[in-house]
Amino acid sequence: MPDPFLISIVDDDQSFRDSMRRLLVSHGYTVAVFPSAAEFLASTQLPATACLIADFHMPGMTGGELYQRLIAMGHTIPTILITAYPQEAVRQRMLTLGVHCYLHKPLDETVLIDCLRRAFARGKPPGVGP
Repeated sequence: MPDPFLISIVDDDQSFRDSMRRLLVSHGYTVAVFPSAAEFLASTQLPATACLIADFHMPGMTGGELYQRLIAMGHTIPTILITAYPQEAVRQRMLTLGVHCYLHKPLDETVLIDCLRRAFARGKPPGVGP
């Protein structure tokens, strides 16, 4: 059974991954980190992931491409995309495709945690409490 609070972070920037891991662990979440979409897709953590946070701009496969690949594979993981280069057209497209949040760096901790809480509330199975 998946960990109800496992967050997988996919970002090619190690310092960002490390700071996000520390922040989310301090809020009580279990966190797995990956330097690329390919490593996340190949990991044993994929089926256990309750929420995905991915950088939009990564070499190899972008966060948007990762989200679309997951959907095609049948994995409907609530996803938060983050970017240092926000574009309104991209944000609208990703939200239309079903991405839960599209945030820009530097991240506002309060906004991120609120987005995570809403993602977990939306993604919980029927009968599971808050």
